[in-house]
Amino acid sequence: MDEVVRTQTELGGGSAREAAARAAAESVGGAVESFHFAFGGADVYVVADLPDNVAAAALALAVTAGGGATTRTVVLLTPADVDAAVALQVGYRPPGS
Repeated sequence: MDEVVRTQTELGGGSAREAAARAAAESVGGAVESFHFAFGGADVYVVADLPDNVAAAALALAVTAGGGATTRTVVLLTPADVDAAVALQVGYRPPGS
């Protein structure tokens, strides 16, 4: 636990980490919608609106490059996105049908 506390102090605490996340998201044309610390397997949860998957990948690669953090990216769909997906005609037949 002392290691975690020392690391947070060296990084400037929670506010500095949030500011760094916001700056990183903005640098790829996005914005952080929410930033929360948590107990458990993940220390931080960040919801960011990014322009595309390339920007998300660039951000994730930059964050993990230093070795001090890992990321898990989840693409979220809006109800309008799902409506558009349902409206698409997909040319697919299951194997064997």
